[in-house]
Amino acid sequence: MRFLTTFILFIASAILFAQPAEHKMTAEQYIAKFKEDAIKEMLINGVPASITLSQGMLESGNGNSDLAVYANNHFGIKCHKGWEGPSFIKDDDAKDECFRKYPSVFDSYTDHSQFLKSRPRYSFLFELKRTDYKGWAKGLKEAGYATDPNYTKRLLEIIENHKLYEYDNVEGMPSINTLAEPKTHPETIEAREILRFRMIKYIIVKPGDSFYKIAKDTDKDLWQLYKFNDLEPDDKLIAGQKLYLQPKRNKAKEPVHTVKKGETMKSISQLHGIKLKKLYKKNNLKKGEEPKVGDKLYLRKNKPTV
Repeated sequence: MRFLTTFILFIASAILFAQPAEHKMTAEQYIAKFKEDAIKEMLINGVPASITLSQGMLESGNGNSDLAVYANNHFGIKCHKGWEGPSFIKDDDAKDECFRKYPSVFDSYTDHSQFLKSRPRYSFLFELKRTDYKGWAKGLKEAGYATDPNYTKRLLEIIENHKLYEYDNVEGMPSINTLAEPKTHPETIEAREILRFRMIKYIIVKPGDSFYKIAKDTDKDLWQLYKFNDLEPDDKLIAGQKLYLQPKRNKAKEPVHTVKKGETMKSISQLHGIKLKKLYKKNNLKKGEEPKVGDKLYLRKNKPTV
């Protein structure tokens, strides 16, 4: 009887873990399921939706790889030094390698964008137009993202075969407040989607939003929205902007940030979820000072003194 019970459990486990292989997503299903996440991520961090989708499709086998199914990791990003989140262990170049595990696919998309933004060799990509998917695809290969000599060609084939470039043109898409809410982010307040970055709750500002409306929708006081985001009452909100509903952290996940054109201390603070005053302090800067393009800002430890 004991043998029979063990055998039944073994068969049940085998069926459970075989489910994803029996219900593989097609490319069309992948796009339909994750295009809104890709657009939303583009509005936050600037990586074209077509690039996020095509890379995710190529590297996860349309969301069917074990990393995608069991760890929501669509880009094969390994743990690397400083990773503090959950992990997924699998054999790759070596046995039992550590890969990042995410609460949702949207978190995987966000981490992918952060990965590109935090590494200097990809900085030139963010100077391209958001609609220049060909420049992005070529630039990723030139910057050493992949060793496959046909990487650019494969990305472009996916983008053009499925017309993913249409999702880079936000004006031609529904405004962000009409996008479907990802099933992986079920928590909402008054139909307003609540996202998380490093366990800090935030929202994406919608067209026509005001501080008062957001405060009412999220049950926050106005002073909290200003304080959590280092803003003033006369600051203007921009559609697609990240707005935190909780205090940011004293240090970021990434160790350093290389300043890119158009970035400010405040935008970098929002990008990495680190308190603005802590960012100034770690880099020995006075309040109001701004870094130059190419400067390295320390996000976890204090900048070494010369």
